[in-house]
Amino acid sequence: MSMILKPVYELSQDLVLRRISSEEVVTFFMDRIESLNPIINAIISFDREKSLAKARDIDHKRAYGKFDMSRCAGLPVVHKDIFCTSDLPTTCGSRMLKDFISPYDAHIVSVLNNKGFITLGKSNMDEFAMGASNENSFFGPVHNPWELGRVPGGSSGGSASVVAALMSPLSTGTDTGGSVRQPAALSGITALKPTYGLVSRYGLIAFASSFDQAGPMARSAADCAFLLQEMVDYDERDSTQANRSPVRYFDDLMSSSNDLSGLCIGVVEEFFSPELDPELLSIVDRAIGELCKMGANLKKVSLPEVEFSVALYYVLASAEAASNLARFDGVRYGFRSDTPFNSLEEFYSNNRGEGFGEEVKRRILTGNFVLSKSNYERYYLRAQRIRRILYNNFISVLSSCDILVGPTSPTVAFRMGEKAVDAISMYFSDVFTIPANLVGIPAITIPCGFSNKLPVGLQMMSRHFCESELFRVAHSFQCNTDYHTRLPSIVSA
Repeated sequence: MSMILKPVYELSQDLVLRRISSEEVVTFFMDRIESLNPIINAIISFDREKSLAKARDIDHKRAYGKFDMSRCAGLPVVHKDIFCTSDLPTTCGSRMLKDFISPYDAHIVSVLNNKGFITLGKSNMDEFAMGASNENSFFGPVHNPWELGRVPGGSSGGSASVVAALMSPLSTGTDTGGSVRQPAALSGITALKPTYGLVSRYGLIAFASSFDQAGPMARSAADCAFLLQEMVDYDERDSTQANRSPVRYFDDLMSSSNDLSGLCIGVVEEFFSPELDPELLSIVDRAIGELCKMGANLKKVSLPEVEFSVALYYVLASAEAASNLARFDGVRYGFRSDTPFNSLEEFYSNNRGEGFGEEVKRRILTGNFVLSKSNYERYYLRAQRIRRILYNNFISVLSSCDILVGPTSPTVAFRMGEKAVDAISMYFSDVFTIPANLVGIPAITIPCGFSNKLPVGLQMMSRHFCESELFRVAHSFQCNTDYHTRLPSIVSA
């Protein structure tokens, strides 16, 4: 256990130097998956023998010097079940795709496979990434490893839970309105939403195309930097990806100083509402104080337009979802109902009505409503104009400070079913994370304390393509605290 608890970059060194075999590592995590998944329900599909066969192949090549000795070879990873994989089902947590096997791999899956990462399985998720609790999956809800009666957050709740429960050292997720950061905060791990356009979206089944971005999830900022460095690879098939010079996020981080002298931290006033839990705010304040002890300077900033973020997001993201999900009709692919029909319209209605869950149908209806001829200018175009105002204001504020900080989530992990019947209350779970998606800037969340024995997350945002700065600040914080090293009791049970 102690060897597996090492940071991923140290585990990588052990594999390269053959202090431990890839087969041993994969066996350890597969055993944990088989033991804990019936309790947590974090993984939808896995193939133990296929994963072990790849591990043995890597070990054989290393032993006989037939491998390029990539430092990634033999490292395990779990992919969110929204990334297409040709060797495991890609369900998006939906009945609509419960039997779908993709004919190709998503670009990041292919890139990581080629570098020797071993896929342990596909993680459970809110259906088509629509949710903040991971209760909206056709395959059942995911349970929070810290307290099984609570949610892990969503939509990447499965990816967060596998890391928190030590079922995998690394996982991938997607962030449309906070879907790697909010579950990471509720599950006590670290996660980054990269700048929009940094990571290829090819093979990522779209929810809202101008928001979706793949991101790394791990226990620490250093491990997230390690995974992001391997994920970023230019893909000409994705017209939204920026063609930029490669950045050595992890290598640069390991050579950087933990001294934060001169760093200007903007504390967003609107993120510290008196209506929030005083204990949660106190924990976040203490974490900000810790950054000040390391030399950072504080500056109060105001972004009044963030109060419109949730409304903007659910207008624009629902509109894009209605367009993207129109392809799932039961004709070309997807679930096909056995219910008799008398017309083509009834055929489509049966397929989509039975294939999609309630939250997905709610957002499709909302999206079609705001895109209708009578509402297009009133809702959709107006939301796009306000999105531009919000963007300009964020850029202006970030011109006078290096990062913005605040809580990741307005609450700790809430009880399962607590918000299931109140869609508006559930939507506001992402109130602090949505702005970064609307603006397209990078944002990271790190564990910063505990409230009633449940994790609390600190969120940091920065300018476009400044992931390295976020990693540096987060890593410095984690070098001086131990919150990211603490484990739920289920890990040692």
